[in-house]
Amino acid sequence: MGEIDPINPKMTILDVVSEFRSTEKVFKRYDKEAGTCLCCEALFDPLWKVAEQYGLDLEQLLTDLKEEAKVW
Repeated sequence: MGEIDPINPKMTILDVVSEFRSTEKVFKRYDKEAGTCLCCEALFDPLWKVAEQYGLDLEQLLTDLKEEAKVW
């Protein structure tokens, strides 16, 4: 079995930012594309739902978060 993904689609924005504080700036970069402050409006939503609701590329979001958090 593979390792558990440290940042995965089931995590909420709060989960990610709480564990990897530097990722807050990634969410801020996505605010313009989403048309809203993601940390304000979707803090308790899982990443898959955030991507779906705001028309974001989930795989790219996960990649950007992992790069910022330096977890691979």
